[in-house]
Amino acid sequence: MSKLDIHQLEKKANEIRQDLIKMLVEAGSGHSAGPLGMADVFTAMYFNILNHDPKKPMWGERDRLFLSNGHIVPIRYTTMAHAGYFPRSEIKTLRKLGSKLQGHPERVRIPALESTSGPLGSGLAQAAGYAYAARMDAKKFRTYCICSDGEHDAGNHWEAVLFAGKYKLSNLTAIVDRNNIQIDGQTEDIMPLEPLTEKYKAFNWNVIDIDGHNFQEIIDACEKAKAVFDRPTVIIAHVIPGKGVSFMENLPEWHGKPPNEKEAKKALHDLKILAGKIKSKHE
Repeated sequence: MSKLDIHQLEKKANEIRQDLIKMLVEAGSGHSAGPLGMADVFTAMYFNILNHDPKKPMWGERDRLFLSNGHIVPIRYTTMAHAGYFPRSEIKTLRKLGSKLQGHPERVRIPALESTSGPLGSGLAQAAGYAYAARMDAKKFRTYCICSDGEHDAGNHWEAVLFAGKYKLSNLTAIVDRNNIQIDGQTEDIMPLEPLTEKYKAFNWNVIDIDGHNFQEIIDACEKAKAVFDRPTVIIAHVIPGKGVSFMENLPEWHGKPPNEKEAKKALHDLKILAGKIKSKHE
């Protein structure tokens, strides 16, 4: 796919957020805060960073993107629809009986979805194993894994961190959805993670901290990861849960619920105002 520039990425991310709200209100269930917070990262991945082809979704040399925190998959579905993997009209089938867009991703339902995820803490192990196998087979594609900060509470996540560090999987890049919330509240109240950067460094990882809403920083971080040949890279993306919707931002109660029709109208109003600001900024 041709790469979008920063202005185009900002515009596209806003469009994706609007479709996400429509998807969630239609489903009447699903997660809001996490998907909104990671909209910019997913937009950057599918429209600038990943080497992929929606017309040939199972192309053998495509970059692999694993989603460990599967509950934020509505943002992946919406972004993939915009990228051309399936018609945008299908996003309204989220969580419907028989739909391929289930509440947690199922690998066999959509080409290039890469993994089925639900149990938190498992995704990085899957991605690390894939990256290790790719290196054994002398494959040149990169493996990415998006994981949540809350799932760092799981021991098997850290086993994968150990594994990737030991085998110096430089073809692996993890992106941490660092939004500081989980279903029971703030991460630092539930199970403190800091100092997260130092922990990854101690496990032989290259660490890059970024603003997960700054497209240039997202793109530059992924480029820097490609230049590291002796260890895996983790990009800690600091994001605002509920980003773009005023009454959702930074509130843990929006972790696992969708907006109702009235709330959706307010959310779309906020996002349309933001779209106007994006347009005027680049005029």
